[in-house]
Amino acid sequence: MTRQHIWILLGLAAVLWLLVLLEPILMPFFISMILAYLGDPLTDWLEARGLSRRLAVSVVFLVLSLALGLAVLVMVPLLGRQLGQLIDALPAIFNWVQGTVLPWVREVSGIDLSTDFESLRQALMANWKETGTFAAGLLARVSRSGLALALWVANLALIPVVTFYLLLDWDRIKEQVRDLLPRRLEPTVTRLALECDEVLSAFLRGQLLVMLSLGIVYAVGLTLAGIQFGVLIGLLAGLASIVPYLGVIVGLAVAALVAFFQYGDLVHLLGVGAIFAVGQILEGVVLQPLLLGDKIGLHPVAVIFAVMAGGQLFGFTGVLLALPVAAVIMVVLRHLHERYKNSQLYDAGAHLPDNGDDA
Repeated sequence: MTRQHIWILLGLAAVLWLLVLLEPILMPFFISMILAYLGDPLTDWLEARGLSRRLAVSVVFLVLSLALGLAVLVMVPLLGRQLGQLIDALPAIFNWVQGTVLPWVREVSGIDLSTDFESLRQALMANWKETGTFAAGLLARVSRSGLALALWVANLALIPVVTFYLLLDWDRIKEQVRDLLPRRLEPTVTRLALECDEVLSAFLRGQLLVMLSLGIVYAVGLTLAGIQFGVLIGLLAGLASIVPYLGVIVGLAVAALVAFFQYGDLVHLLGVGAIFAVGQILEGVVLQPLLLGDKIGLHPVAVIFAVMAGGQLFGFTGVLLALPVAAVIMVVLRHLHERYKNSQLYDAGAHLPDNGDDA
């Protein structure tokens, strides 16, 4: 290992150490970076059609703000109402499981789960009842700490400001970073950066739009079918769709259980199955080809591991960083694999004579 490589490793270690120290204040900046990354293609598109960069950024920023504001105004009350209905329905659900499901399990398998379920039911009901008290106490503690409340409000206020300026200078920042690269490494680093952008765009733009579209399809379909908690189930299935087939499995299982508990007939179960079948057809025929194309995304196992590892190491900031870092690591490993396959080390011994054949 050369001295240059040692300095590079020391620099990376110093950056990682600095990120750990600054983790409490990094969240708004990383959220702003993600929003700016998502909005940059639309900004470039508007700029190519004659708008100035500042005007294009203002238009994109206004569109993002209106979309987020509308989503908050519509979804928060609806989700709050459905969560309240779910809490109110919990006693009836527990009674149904205790009176119907557990006797069936005992009859089929001979296993009596009544005692364990009763303990679980009491623990869950106690926690649900204390949710409001806990939230009120947490809010009171935050309110008593003026500094903590001020920092929280400041972090929220920073997100739109930092997003606007990052989006305004996004292309300039990329060019400046590119100019700082050593000329010998610039072509390779640029190629790797383009590959990273391809992977990230598949997830942060394409896959998020696929998840949002599927969540809307499932939520609207379940609501029109009269299934309780349709919006909650639809959004849960949409979020879980970041891993292929996980969204439809989770959503179908939960929706079918709710439909059976609510109506107890086969018609609504078939309706739930039809809704998720339509969602899968739309995903395979329309959404994925249109929004993802032939981009190669991260492997589902890599997505799960990256998100869990990021959350374990750096909390919420680590979750935000998980997919970008995983994409970079995957592209670098792919590049190293390609160099290894083309190296003399890989070909060593391939052209040596076979002693067995000579004999």
